[in-house]
Amino acid sequence: MNKENDLKKISLLYNSDKVEHGYIDIYHEYFKKIKDEKLKILEIGIADGYSLLTWSDYFKNSTIIAIDIHKIDIEEQKLDRKNIEIHQGSQNDENFIKSIIEKYGNFDIIIDDGSHIPKDVKKTFKLLFPALTNNGLYIVEDTQTSYIHFFGGNPFDLKYSNSHMNFFKNLTDSLNYQEIANPFYSKKEYDSKIINISFYHNMVVVRKGENNKESKEVLN
Repeated sequence: MNKENDLKKISLLYNSDKVEHGYIDIYHEYFKKIKDEKLKILEIGIADGYSLLTWSDYFKNSTIIAIDIHKIDIEEQKLDRKNIEIHQGSQNDENFIKSIIEKYGNFDIIIDDGSHIPKDVKKTFKLLFPALTNNGLYIVEDTQTSYIHFFGGNPFDLKYSNSHMNFFKNLTDSLNYQEIANPFYSKKEYDSKIINISFYHNMVVVRKGENNKESKEVLN
């Protein structure tokens, strides 16, 4: 199988909706150099299980941990694999999330494809980001729900405080927090721990790392 295209081929084989949403090409760019490493990957939201099967085949040396609020029929959905571990619980349940962290420790990749409710997305990020390894990736899918009333989003107020898109947009200042002179700026716990935030169509990718260096002087 061509290493440059195998993620998409596997996704199509399992009919994963990540192809239709346009996420697979983005994932490919992030994952192609680490696919053979021994990683711990956490995915929030299982649904039909097709993405888990995709990750199971693609990251053969990794452990895929998945959580879902609903009970999953592992045998019926053919998820009974050595490198897949499934737990039932809500991403909005702080004690449940803490129990997952206690069991597995840190994660190399975290994918939030769960409720898509802005308040859940923000709460889950705050709980799980500390458990992300340095150089690890935190990925949120379907960020369009920030603009959909049904999910608690707002299509009219682009500065809507409850929007998870605004939450992540505000984190972009964390990349340059040492240069912020505004006396009203409150240092965020993420300021020294985020080295990259990338926004895509309906998707956000945050890379964790040490961000402690001061900027070099800029001359005219």
